[in-house]
This record gives sequence, C-alpha cells and structure tokens, in this order.
Amino acid sequence: MSSALSGVPTGAANTLSLDALKSAAARDPKAAIKETAKQFEAIFMQQVMKSMRDATVSAGMLDNSATQLGTEMLDAQYANKMTGLPGGLADAIARQLERQMGGTAAAKSAAPSAAAGAASSSSSSATPLSQTQADFVQSHQAAALAAQAQSGIPAAFMIGQAAHESGWGKHEIKNADGSDSHNLFGIKAGAGWTGPVAEITTTEYVGGEAQKVSAKFRAYASDEAAFGDYARMLTSSPRYAGVAAQAAQSSASAASAAGFAQGLQRAGYASDPAYADKLARAINTTLRVQRASA
Repeated sequence: MSSALSGVPTGAANTLSLDALKSAAARDPKAAIKETAKQFEAIFMQQVMKSMRDATVSAGMLDNSATQLGTEMLDAQYANKMTGLPGGLADAIARQLERQMGGTAAAKSAAPSAAAGAASSSSSSATPLSQTQADFVQSHQAAALAAQAQSGIPAAFMIGQAAHESGWGKHEIKNADGSDSHNLFGIKAGAGWTGPVAEITTTEYVGGEAQKVSAKFRAYASDEAAFGDYARMLTSSPRYAGVAAQAAQSSASAASAAGFAQGLQRAGYASDPAYADKLARAINTTLRVQRASA
C-alpha cells in the first residue's frame, strides 16, 4: 500500500491511506494491522530525517521552497524504502496493535461466553430448532403457565424438564396397555403415591455405571395433571423446596436455568451424573423456542 502512495503529497496521502486501510481492514484485519504499522514507521522515519535535515546547515541562496519540497519528497521515498524490514519498528507496532485488538475482542465476548458456559448451552445455541421442539413447547405452554402460577417456577424450566425427560415427547412412559401415562417428568411412584402406576424398564446410574432396572412411575389422566403434580412435589418436598423457591425468585434465563438444573441434581432428582448439563440444554432450547415464537 505504501508503494502505491509514494510521491503523493502528504495531505492527500493521509486521506488515501485512511480510506485504503479501512477497506483493507474489512477484507483482512491482520494484513491491515501490518500495513498500519508500516505507515506509522514511515511517518516516524520521515520525522527522524526531517529532524536531521533541520539540524544541518542550510545551502544558503540555493535553499528555497522548491528545493525544500524536493528534499521532503526524497525523504519520504527513503522512509518508505526503510520501513517494513524484518525485526524493525513496524513489527513491534504490529504486535502491539494485535495485542490491543485481541484484548478488546476478548472483553466484548467475555460476558456472553460466560453466560453460555454457565448454562452449558453452547451446543444447543448452535443447533437449529426443530418443528418437534416448537410443537412440544406450544402444546405444553398452557399447562406450564398454570403450574407456574401455582408454584412460581418459570414455565420454561418445567417445559424444558418435561422435554428432557420425555425426549421431546418421543419417549413418554406408557401404561401396560400402551396408553400414555402422561408422566412427563419421570416421577417415580413412591410409598406415598396412591394413584395409578406405570411400570417400565429404565436406566439408573449406580456408581457412575448405567444399569437397566424395572421401576414404577406415577400415571396421570392428563399432561395438565402431570405439570400440577410436579409443581406440588417441588414446592412441598424438603429435598426440592429450596430449588423451587430460588427458581421462583429468578427470571427465566440461561444462567438461572443452569442454577435450577444443578440444584435439582444436587437434591438427587436423577442419578445421571450429567443430568444438570442435559437439563440446562433442554431448558435453553425451550427459551429459544419461546423467543422465536414471541
């Protein structure tokens, strides 16, 4: 770039250089940094040579505006030829510019990156939403909002957990006759459950190892009943009440979804050691679906 500007008057060269650098930065930022560094070095070298000229004795009668202009143009040519040499000032300037620009870019992306990491949602954010996911969220929105009014737990959190437990509706727990148990949350039928039961083979993690076991799960008359029972269990059980209360006090976001998922795993909601990460991804996908349909 500097060779293309050689011999151009200083004011015009500055304007042309700025426009050219802007264009180059849009195409190739790294190359633009190197060229900018060379421009800085050229300016510096011209100032050095000017200082040296000013320190010498003038030529007297032969020293006029024409010769001065010629000298300045010659100095500019020399300065351009001496810039960009390996290990020179331009290299040092380029390294400094790259560090500064790299630091600025990192600072701008730190907050969203941290939020994505905290929510373990980077992969879900990059994955396109499917029609199955959109239909699942839409079909359970009303029941989730009713459960939210009952418990304070954000509807997106409950839909996301239902999505994770049921594989977005593809792996729902069935009754013995093949009908739907509507158990969207994988809630087992403990000693205190007196309602219908669906017994299936499921996966449990014992000592970190996946094992197939037979277990009894609660069965409901409808999806709405499942959401209502889930909300009651979380708010009334000593194991989950703290998690539910914290969720009720927070807004539905990636960060709060991660905290909710981790809280449930610590309370022993599931034996899968990766449960919190998987649940957080499902909740974040639900949030994306809701934002897309808003």
